[in-house]
Amino acid sequence: MTFKEKYGNTALIAGASEGMGAAYAHALAAKGMDLVLIARRKDLLETTAAQIAAQFGVKVMPVVCDLGAPDATAQIVSAIGDTEIDFLVYNAALSYIGPYLATSVSTHNNIAAVNMLTQLSLLHYFGGQMVKRRKGGIVVMASIAGFQGSGYLSTYAATKAFNRVLAEGLWYEWRPHGVDVITCCAGATATPNYINTKPGKASALEPKPQLPEQVVEECLKRIGTAPVFISGTGNKLVSFLMQHIFSRKKAIEMISDGMKKMYRITD
Repeated sequence: MTFKEKYGNTALIAGASEGMGAAYAHALAAKGMDLVLIARRKDLLETTAAQIAAQFGVKVMPVVCDLGAPDATAQIVSAIGDTEIDFLVYNAALSYIGPYLATSVSTHNNIAAVNMLTQLSLLHYFGGQMVKRRKGGIVVMASIAGFQGSGYLSTYAATKAFNRVLAEGLWYEWRPHGVDVITCCAGATATPNYINTKPGKASALEPKPQLPEQVVEECLKRIGTAPVFISGTGNKLVSFLMQHIFSRKKAIEMISDGMKKMYRITD
């Protein structure tokens, strides 16, 4: 059975204009799936959509939407009409790097809206349809940052912990109904957003950033085999050390010290 035969004809990718989302779009189009691509930057989104449609000969529907808006799911449902979504990738995420109090609470609220609230709504709506049809697949992008607290990345790390735990629960609930759910816990990935933060090196043990295509390839191979996985050998090793070798206090200190050094943060 091919990937398309197993999951269906159309994939929706939230956060799809570039980076990891665009890599998912290319990979799923290469498997013959039509696409609905969601992002807020119109020009970049439409360019990505047109390029994929031309390259793979699939239907690609770009939907411009701010995923932090309270009615984001309603906007998307209205835009796609009766298009049936068979595979969902929630890749959209916001982050703030710096001391928690150095930005407004509205920034933290917007991170929560994009990273958690809209995801809850989209999973409820489209996941519910998949469960009724007893067929479908869902990828939730989390992060190894969500395995422990991280100073200077506190809100983002907390939302990634939420993402992982939510998807693990849905993996159990929906598996008997023919819907595969997997959480991909990625580490540093060489996306435009990551590169634009101009990170330094946290330590000599820091894994080399993965390419988005590497993360996507591993995820699409592993869906249906496990509820959660950590992408990349280096990230697996770091995560093992942080979770099983060092105390939780030490792990938090090491991760936070690394963030401080990487982004040249002074208290």
